Amino acid sequence: MKRILKVAAVLLLVLVGAIAALLATTFLGRQPLVDGAEFGDVRIIEDGFSSIAVMAVGDTQVALIDAGQDEAGTAIKNELTRRQLTPDMVVAILLTHGHPDHVGAIRHFPNAEVMALEAEVPLVEGRAGARGPLPRLFPVRDTGIAVTRALRDGEVVMVGDVAVRVYAVPGHTSGSAAYLVRGVLFIGDSADVASDGRLQGSPWLFSDSQADNRASLVRLERRLVADGSTVMSIVPSHSGAAAGLTPLIDFARRNE
Repeated sequence: MKRILKVAAVLLLVLVGAIAALLATTFLGRQPLVDGAEFGDVRIIEDGFSSIAVMAVGDTQVALIDAGQDEAGTAIKNELTRRQLTPDMVVAILLTHGHPDHVGAIRHFPNAEVMALEAEVPLVEGRAGARGPLPRLFPVRDTGIAVTRALRDGEVVMVGDVAVRVYAVPGHTSGSAAYLVRGVLFIGDSADVASDGRLQGSPWLFSDSQADNRASLVRLERRLVADGSTVMSIVPSHSGAAAGLTPLIDFARRNE
């Protein structure tokens, strides 16, 4: 019996070590998030290991890109207080995808139009599960979130007085989106900025398909270049930002 317990203990330690190694590989080596980083009218708010973009879309209105992991919405509410605004002045929440660390505080903003790519709506609302190695282990359940506007790839959405161009970048999830707002490309979990400044694709552990993710980023680069789009910054959800479009161009060249 003691031998069996020892073997079980060793196997448990090996399993814990393997999980720790996977998490270290996933999260280490990134540019750190910078709480309060500003890109024009947009301010980045750190919420644990995630971030939220808060952008002014009128004199007394703001929109969010993602809603963080904290279901109490503390970081967002603190930012609203800093701006002398209230939760009912959040008029839109644009979701990059439907993982729990991006939708946590939605219920606190009842006046917000909740937007996501059409392909992502079932995941956001809890009618379908993610397919990544780790997310697929969690049960599918109703989130209580209602997407009020399903977006299409390539459309331009007016949020207050701000134009937001929508790009489909499937791979991290089937309906992952990127948003280009006044020269800032918000890319969600579809990419991170490594400590050496290079752009890297979404992590295997949490992604539906790394191959699809890489292909989506290559297509995104081609579209932005072909359109002559101005990209001054690339802002991921889990790392610091990159300057200009060059990091995405370099990524595309490495993965074509």
